[in-house]
Amino acid sequence: MNPNETTDGNGQQRLLISDQRPPGAPARYTLRYPSTWSHLDLDPHTRDVALRRRIEEQAESMRAKGKEVPRELVDELIRNTRKSAREAYAQGALQVGSLIAFLSDSSPLSATAMVLRTRIPEGESTDLADLMLAGGIHVNRTSPGRGSELNRVHIMELPEVGSVGRMTSLEDFDHKGPALVRTAVHQVVIPVPSSRDLMVLVSTTPNINMAEKFFEVFDAIAATFRFHDSEDPPQNADAGTENGK
Repeated sequence: MNPNETTDGNGQQRLLISDQRPPGAPARYTLRYPSTWSHLDLDPHTRDVALRRRIEEQAESMRAKGKEVPRELVDELIRNTRKSAREAYAQGALQVGSLIAFLSDSSPLSATAMVLRTRIPEGESTDLADLMLAGGIHVNRTSPGRGSELNRVHIMELPEVGSVGRMTSLEDFDHKGPALVRTAVHQVVIPVPSSRDLMVLVSTTPNINMAEKFFEVFDAIAATFRFHDSEDPPQNADAGTENGK
């Protein structure tokens, strides 16, 4: 799925074009990211340059404050962030928010939170508990974090959305670097009303020593998710709010 297929001419996020939307299904969604985050450029024509510029600017800002930021750390962050952007685009991500920064000791701090849409195949259960049970079984068979406090699956409530699934885990990702990158993963599964579709918010950070804190941030982002029946935002709505920027 190309991300551009889910936006209208004004860039507003849509779930389904009008003639494919089942009766009772929402027309679009909104999601907000923290003010310190920005939207990740997924356009194959511009993303590599845009990502490098953002990370280099962050590193230069730290150097201007007298902090040493090793070249190899900057290159690794650029490489991993580009890989994340390519993978998000290939998966059909509707949007991706990202945090890219350096801590006071010059170590990198990064996270991403992307929105995916998937459809439950005909004949398979749409029961949320069944879906989360299957996901939990798979993760706990394969995850290097199985049996730890970071691997958890449960049902929770989101404001104005209702029951959703929440799954956290540790995973090893291959970013084509010298080694696998152990990553904390946080997923929220949101059933789309009157359809077999699911919205999946997938948030990750390689800063696994801060995983619990990041999970709190990811929960806060998920809590801003809203469905909307109207295809068009209110005329007086804040553009940042409607687009999740």
